[in-house]
Amino acid sequence: MPPRAILADDERLMREQLRARLAEVWPELEIVAEARNGEEAVQAVADQQPDLAFLDIQMPGMTGIEAARAIGQACHVVFITAFGEYAVQAFEQGAVDYVLKPADAARLQTTVARLRERMQAPPRDLDALLRDIAGRIGGGEGSRPRHLQWIQASMGQQLRLIPVGDVLFFHSDEKYTRVQTEAFEALIRKPIRELLEELDPAQFWQIHRATIVNIHAVAGVVREVSGRQRVQFRNFPEKLEISRSFTGLFKQM
Repeated sequence: MPPRAILADDERLMREQLRARLAEVWPELEIVAEARNGEEAVQAVADQQPDLAFLDIQMPGMTGIEAARAIGQACHVVFITAFGEYAVQAFEQGAVDYVLKPADAARLQTTVARLRERMQAPPRDLDALLRDIAGRIGGGEGSRPRHLQWIQASMGQQLRLIPVGDVLFFHSDEKYTRVQTEAFEALIRKPIRELLEELDPAQFWQIHRATIVNIHAVAGVVREVSGRQRVQFRNFPEKLEISRSFTGLFKQM
């Protein structure tokens, strides 16, 4: 029989993206159920008795770690996570694997190769490892990544996952926030004030009440004859005005 799996993530787009990536690298894998939270994942494992469970660590209510504990040794577990490499060292102990958001085909091929090998043996007891993982990601099983890792944005009639590091700037009008990368722009409904709470302040600076820039993409500051200052990007022609309240950020540039 072909291997069977469930997918659990509270983001629909992430489930769709992972399903598509898995179809590319493991076409014989059958996705038998999807879940939006830990409770649904545990129920899906009980109902479907899959070989594998892909569990998002940061789900509302019952988290992926709590769901993995409830699932026990009923199936093999793969965690879906937005945490960086500093946190996934615990996964390298061999009992469990992980997929970083958004799912990358090359990394997923490595995961699939490991899973094919692990599925030759019964699932292992993960209780001690799960405690270790919970400690590495901040001590709380319901904790979320410290900063935003990726953006879901509209492009025409489609939604797209954009790694936050690819964003040059965010600029808001009354209704939407423009997300600009070197290659394209997209729209989200999240206002600047909410983005400021979620983005890494060491990387993303507010330069205007309606604008946040990725300082890693900034080439410098241009001073105009009028006295206004504008941010200039390395690989993008548009320049953005810096309001007087934020000019002090760039004194050393």
